[in-house]
Amino acid sequence: MTADRTDPEVPTPYGVVRGRWEHGVAVFRGIPYAAPPFGPRRFRPPVPPDPWDGVRDAGAFGPTAPKPPYSPAFARYLSDPDIPGDDCLNLNVWTPDPAPAARLPVLVWLHGGALTRGSSAVPVYDGHSFARDGVVLVSLNYRLGIEGFGLFPDAPADAGLRDQIAALEWVRESIAAFGGDPDLVTLAGQSAGAISAGALLAAPRARGLFRRAVLQSGAPGATERAKVRRIVRRMANRLKIPATAEAFAAVDRALLLRVQGEVGRLSSPVLGGPAFGIVVDDDVLPRDPLDALVAGDAAPGTDLLLGWTRDEYRLWLVPGGLLQRVDRLGAVALAGARARCRCGHDVPRGYRALHPDAGTAEIVGQMITDHLLRVPLHRLADARPGTSYVYEFAWPSNLPDLGACHALELGFVFDSGDLPDARRLAGEGAPRSLAEAMHTAWVRFAATGDPGWEAWDASHPVRVFDGAGSPHTVRGLRDREVALSGSGGGRRSRLRA
Repeated sequence: MTADRTDPEVPTPYGVVRGRWEHGVAVFRGIPYAAPPFGPRRFRPPVPPDPWDGVRDAGAFGPTAPKPPYSPAFARYLSDPDIPGDDCLNLNVWTPDPAPAARLPVLVWLHGGALTRGSSAVPVYDGHSFARDGVVLVSLNYRLGIEGFGLFPDAPADAGLRDQIAALEWVRESIAAFGGDPDLVTLAGQSAGAISAGALLAAPRARGLFRRAVLQSGAPGATERAKVRRIVRRMANRLKIPATAEAFAAVDRALLLRVQGEVGRLSSPVLGGPAFGIVVDDDVLPRDPLDALVAGDAAPGTDLLLGWTRDEYRLWLVPGGLLQRVDRLGAVALAGARARCRCGHDVPRGYRALHPDAGTAEIVGQMITDHLLRVPLHRLADARPGTSYVYEFAWPSNLPDLGACHALELGFVFDSGDLPDARRLAGEGAPRSLAEAMHTAWVRFAATGDPGWEAWDASHPVRVFDGAGSPHTVRGLRDREVALSGSGGGRRSRLRA
């Protein structure tokens, strides 16, 4: 169809949707890609939505997946809209030209939030800038926490991952009508969204559904099934029910979320407590994703953009005063970090030698960041030279103590730094030139597979985005820390953020 300035209408396999023109971009929100996952469909794989007659309004975000709220300490920095309703398996599309002839590159965004929080309605994920610059942006909701990643004897595993595959299948079938090219899809995510993208790279059912992938502050990996079972059993014990999907499905949803929040309060990446995670499952994910990708069995020829922020750990430690507490704990905190990273005394000593002026919290934080992120991402890039591009975001927030923390780069990637929600992490006065540089690199990667710097090779080029003039490439950045962490067992690390 030909786009005009009346409200745009686009057909999908299930019915016609009506969006809105906003600042020169057509926006469609809350489009269902699967049926509501409740009632008899609770804890089951997603199924297609019921078709509708007439035209469905797509002017507002759809319901978000059930999730507990952030603690007040984290809510100061991270917004997480809660939109009630059962029809939570929905997605949004931003496009400059909702016409089949446009054939524009597509970027599909998976939100973060530890697989327990977050949604596509977070304001920082606004897709206007991508559409303005010629990329169709799709963002989606998927089931979270016990609903999406609980492990039960009477239900299939990885329901949330199955949701993501269903959304990618919707994109494959439907995105051409919105002006996108179904053969030029980039899958991107941050934190838990990046972990999900890493799993989808290795999932046979997702093969052919995307061409490139962006992993921001999240590494491919699977959680041990026994660890996920433990958090399900702890919830079952508090609820005094069997640890089965049938029993959990009968529990009031608000009570379930409250208990999930109580049981998971120690599941930060630093503390390493009980957490939900993607698990190896013969039906969807037959092998550990990192192992499959390193071996070359998965996603052959897929271009990868991988990276982290310099001070990931500060978002995990600053809220609630953990940074100061870790510094006070001193040797006790270092012992905990050694246990968390499964390494010997030589590793923290090596970090201390590399960073003689750093406090205990910084040493602990960098050790855990390397263990969870840099080591597995280096390992992945080393196994796929020539098609991997690596970056580090190093601009420090204007807010006290945050540094270049986890999730700070999002407002720059989406070029949404003018929004109040982006300023929650960045503060006032974030450099516009840095947003232009990062956003342009992501647009280039989605369109061409080349973000604008050298692909990974034996010299380990890393693009540094620090706001000090133009981005620049450093070779061998963090190699010494990665070598220390990797020698201590970090090569088998798993991210829980």
